[in-house]
Amino acid sequence: MNPTTPDGRYFVVKGQLWRCSNPSLSDDVRQNLVDELMAARRAVKAAKASEDPAALKAARASVDKAKVALGERGEVWWTDGAEDFNRHKVQNTPYAHWYAEHEPSEKQTSSE
Repeated sequence: MNPTTPDGRYFVVKGQLWRCSNPSLSDDVRQNLVDELMAARRAVKAAKASEDPAALKAARASVDKAKVALGERGEVWWTDGAEDFNRHKVQNTPYAHWYAEHEPSEKQTSSE
């Protein structure tokens, strides 16, 4: 499981912050948007496979539309005026200290 920042705004993958979905979305709305996002991602894959530039452009626009609606892109969903650090390296943000304390160990050793 990827760690989520204490304020719930981001999750971390390979040291990079990714904005979480807007928690104020109802479960039904969120699920519908996730379904749209997954369909759009499948359309991207199909467009790439068919080498159709117009379909690829349309599919990528659909992905972006769903991500904006989910709150993962576009205007931030929080209202306190805090800066958006989406897609920033966590070490270059105010979350660096928190992450250093919670970063999963990359050196898993076996005592067996």
